[in-house]
Amino acid sequence: MADPYRISSGTEQTPPATRADGGGLLRPLLWVVLIVSAVANGVSSIVGLPVLVGAGFGLLTLACVAALIVHHYRHRRG
Repeated sequence: MADPYRISSGTEQTPPATRADGGGLLRPLLWVVLIVSAVANGVSSIVGLPVLVGAGFGLLTLACVAALIVHHYRHRRG
């Protein structure tokens, strides 16, 4: 691991950090699905749709939250 406090002679160059997730489209997609499913869950409860519809949207919301947490811990720096 490189020492961030060491002064180098300038001959060493480290490559810039690259994103391993291929451009980062997964995280914004998960956020959009999370927001849409949470709103749909609330609307289904207010309108009075069958309980299974609201439960399905609730499970989708929880799955998006879990996927965002896993994505965060797998792609964090440090």
